[in-house]
Amino acid sequence: MQKNDSNQTDYPIYDGNNPKAFVNHIMVIMHNPPDLVDRKFTLSPDLHGFCVFIETLVDKNKIEHELLHFLSDESLYSELDSSENIISTLQSRIPFSSISISTNFNHCVQGLLKGKCLLVISKTNQVLLLDTAKTPHRNVMEPLIESTVRGPQEGFTEDIAINLSLLRKRINTVFLRIEQVIIGTEAETKVSLLFLENLAPVAVVDEFRSRVRSIQIDSVLDSAYVEEWIQDRTFSPFSTLLNTERPDIVASHLLEGRVGVLVDGSPNALVGPVTFFQFFTAPEDYYQRAGIATLLRWLRMLSYMLSVFVPSLYIAVTTYHQELLPHSLLINLSAQREGVPFPAFVEAIIMMVTFEVLREAGLRMPRIAGQAISIVGALVLGEAAVRAGLITAAMVIVVAITAISNFVAPSYSFGITQRLLQFFYMGLTGFMGLFGLLCGVLFTVLHLASIKSFGVPYLSPVAPTFKSDWKDLLVRVPRPWMKTYPQVNQTKRKQRRRS
Repeated sequence: MQKNDSNQTDYPIYDGNNPKAFVNHIMVIMHNPPDLVDRKFTLSPDLHGFCVFIETLVDKNKIEHELLHFLSDESLYSELDSSENIISTLQSRIPFSSISISTNFNHCVQGLLKGKCLLVISKTNQVLLLDTAKTPHRNVMEPLIESTVRGPQEGFTEDIAINLSLLRKRINTVFLRIEQVIIGTEAETKVSLLFLENLAPVAVVDEFRSRVRSIQIDSVLDSAYVEEWIQDRTFSPFSTLLNTERPDIVASHLLEGRVGVLVDGSPNALVGPVTFFQFFTAPEDYYQRAGIATLLRWLRMLSYMLSVFVPSLYIAVTTYHQELLPHSLLINLSAQREGVPFPAFVEAIIMMVTFEVLREAGLRMPRIAGQAISIVGALVLGEAAVRAGLITAAMVIVVAITAISNFVAPSYSFGITQRLLQFFYMGLTGFMGLFGLLCGVLFTVLHLASIKSFGVPYLSPVAPTFKSDWKDLLVRVPRPWMKTYPQVNQTKRKQRRRS
């Protein structure tokens, strides 16, 4: 008898004497679900067996038209009668690419739950497990969040096999390594580690491998579960991993010596190590000419500054530093604020929180009603609040600039970081003015300087400085000028091959 560590129940080892009893025991353990099927078949007058599978997880056409048709072939009977090893004969003759053998009851049950078909045959002490899995999956579609005007229009799906095929199509080299790890004590999930052996640093790959294999969790439903386990800083608002739904982004990072992580059931991949400045890079930067890409990158950086600093600057200037404003603008703002019952800090907090509520409502509402909610909230409520004297028109402009600038961020998670910084700086300027904003900026820079992503400094290639990497930092130089790999990645090969 064999012990199962999960519930300490005794499980039988199949001995070949009574296949029906073995199948019945499987039915009892799984509480006889309606989609569990057992079909009896006869190979010879004294040799029979059962075909067991979960019909919602398998390709039924493959079982009925290939497997059962093969088992009913009369030429197979005479071959089995003269064979000394029935299992070996069946394994070599069954027209399936993936066939395994087991006598372990728990292994057979786990195989059923993964879409395998069991062949339990009399007079043998082994069970054949055939790979017949066919789970429902979404077809390859255009990325929903990271859309581009020019470039590939393919996005990851929830099927890890499809995602791997999308990457192999782009990286058709023998140096691509895919290491698979099974994570989860209750629900097992495939997690794949990807890197190019001839480029990725050994230390980074080993660190990724160590962190992924050390994950102890009952289930993994999305790549976000893995991200929280392997990230460098738990309580930092800045992510040390890039998550993306685009195969071309993952392929480009792998080709620069980084490491990717794919999780079965998640349409988002993880990439690392990353730096702060890579979050300003969009895939379209490399599908446009260098001058246009540089302009777009500057616009993203400007949008980041506007999104983070505009609300806090408005609070600081209107509350503590009115002397910084031109007299005409100061008179207009003073006239607007004369009937407003709240100070600028409270006014800004109310408007920013209201906008965040509207943003979340627009995301959670059905798509048909989501746009209506956004329009009503932005236009009707904003106009009504100004007319009622609860807020000033200038505050509506500030919130609009902040919100629009926030949506320019190429990465959705980086946009959330901007929103957190907004409230952090607003709180400081509400109590200390521009001095508080300066303290907040210094604290943020010190925090960024202390972060590392799998050993890579978060502010590189600025601190520490790698001048050769500046070709793809504030500007994007033409492709022929990019002759070396990024030094910050410490790739095994420094020069890019041109032939």
